Amino acid sequence: MVYLWHFLLNKVPYIRTFVYLCRVRIISKRTLREFWEKHADSEQQILSWYKDFQNGNYMSTKDILDDYSTCRSIGSNRYVFKIKGNNYRLIVKVNFELKTAWIRFIGTHSEYDKIDTLKI
Repeated sequence: MVYLWHFLLNKVPYIRTFVYLCRVRIISKRTLREFWEKHADSEQQILSWYKDFQNGNYMSTKDILDDYSTCRSIGSNRYVFKIKGNNYRLIVKVNFELKTAWIRFIGTHSEYDKIDTLKI
């Protein structure tokens, strides 16, 4: 299977564009990077989430909830992900048609308790 993808990526015109379009665009990685620079223990889990989510093929809420057992939908196409157990929370707003995800919030559990998740 790996060989087939390698062949397609190198030999078939426009396949790289197709693969790129299948990915979820996440805005903005800088927010995540700034957070893990302050909380170094979260870096690996955030990068793992970023890579997995970016490569996901999410067409609906069900797809996200099936892939992430610790995730929950909070309405308005927003999802809360638990990072590093339950130490940190990540709120993402998803547009399924555009295959785009916006980072709305990342913070500690106590910071999360102080915000209005639908207005942030």
